[in-house]
Amino acid sequence: MTFEITAAMKAPEVCTRANSVAGPIFFDLREREAEMDTPLRTVRTNIVQSIRAFRVQDLQEAARDLGQHFLYANLANAQSKQDVLDMIAAQFTFPAHFGKNFDALYDCMTDPLHKSGPQPGFIVVLEQIPAHAKFDKEAREQLLDIFRDAADYWSDRKIPFRCFYSFL
Repeated sequence: MTFEITAAMKAPEVCTRANSVAGPIFFDLREREAEMDTPLRTVRTNIVQSIRAFRVQDLQEAARDLGQHFLYANLANAQSKQDVLDMIAAQFTFPAHFGKNFDALYDCMTDPLHKSGPQPGFIVVLEQIPAHAKFDKEAREQLLDIFRDAADYWSDRKIPFRCFYSFL
């Protein structure tokens, strides 16, 4: 089944519907159009990947255009795992009771947000993750695994979660 997009279908309040084996599927055309005009058009909706050619400002603008949350942490001054967690907590404005360990980081990226109601999606940037003896490769992979697990969590709920990172 194919659809022809007409001017009336591009109106902000209009959604279109298609039937599938599983039942009706609704597409928000505004979101689709906005995503196609962003640097994210080639990026899967639930992924953790190197920031590479993306600029932080472009990602922030894409989040705004898509109506998604933008979370940014610059970790250049972090020297240890505790520093990394403290900086993420401060820059993401986690609650004061944040446990400052990887389990608590996962919990803050998933459970409270899920309980606060429908979420539009997330674009997360972890810039300049330290790469030295006090925050070694294993610690970096553990950190990124937390965000991969969060991406899976939100994917199960059909919510976009894109995390971009760079190393110092």
